[in-house]
Amino acid sequence: MKINAQDLLMAGVHFGHVSRKWNPNMRQFIFMKKGGIHIIDLSKTIFKLKEACNELKKIVSNGRKILLVGTKYQAKNKVYLYAKSVNMPCVTERWLGGLLTNFITIRKSIKKMNNIERMKKNGTFDTLSKKERLLINRLYGKLYKNLGSISNMNRIPGGIFLVDPNKEKIALEEARKLKIPIFAMVDTNTDPKFIQYPIPSNDDSSKSIDIILKFVSEAIRSGLSIMKNHYVHKKNKKKI
Repeated sequence: MKINAQDLLMAGVHFGHVSRKWNPNMRQFIFMKKGGIHIIDLSKTIFKLKEACNELKKIVSNGRKILLVGTKYQAKNKVYLYAKSVNMPCVTERWLGGLLTNFITIRKSIKKMNNIERMKKNGTFDTLSKKERLLINRLYGKLYKNLGSISNMNRIPGGIFLVDPNKEKIALEEARKLKIPIFAMVDTNTDPKFIQYPIPSNDDSSKSIDIILKFVSEAIRSGLSIMKNHYVHKKNKKKI
């Protein structure tokens, strides 16, 4: 999919925050100031978006998952839908502290949730008393709300994508601690210093979030395709 400056412009990707709220480390990505608002340099956005997409494709083609994170109102639905379209884990509700740094414990909770699902499928759940079913349903509801969208994440992800690093500070810190590559939409009020793959863009507009996620998910899809072809080729080679 070709990244077109006109499409980014139409989606309002270039609109930054009011200039008084800027982060000086974003200077390199700012084109100008207009009406008290910083305007993002879209040529830099295109360059950084291509760079991020190439790396995402590479990580996914090696069999690793990308965790997509966006808990702000404008991002929630978009992140969820795009993550599901490429079968990647995501966080759209509250970030659970220790989700990455204490992943062994989180994984135990995911297993508990998956066990309840199995009980419901194989009929074990129906043999329990009404009180037991009620308690298990409550537990399942709580687990699913927090962990349902990461149930397919069996190990630490190969990369993490953040819609707004200012909003997702804990996720950013945990990824940094574990040296997980960080991809993020960085607005003019964000410090891009600790983000390996910053994508200068408006992180408040749902249209802007949507178009960036479209390219990100397309890169992930390409990576999955490469991985699948590699697996098929390997399988056919064994048969010969």
